[in-house]
Amino acid sequence: MALFGRAPKPDAAARRRVEAWVREAGGYGPDTAMTVSEIVCADPACPGTETVILLFPPGEKTRAVKLAGALDALSEADVAAALGER
Repeated sequence: MALFGRAPKPDAAARRRVEAWVREAGGYGPDTAMTVSEIVCADPACPGTETVILLFPPGEKTRAVKLAGALDALSEADVAAALGER
């Protein structure tokens, strides 16, 4: 059990893997900043654990992509499908 009721943080390798999939599927180069975070939503309307990807392409609006599920449970297909939805 984690201290203070927080879930353990996903490992850095899972973050890097998802970031690489985002760059490949979305065509984002190294000039696009991004964050990959895992959150646990307590709202009953939420799916529970979500992965949230924030994209900051130069000269464009910030884009948020949400995927239901834990970061380390995502597949490359999950990421590609979420990026295809606009």
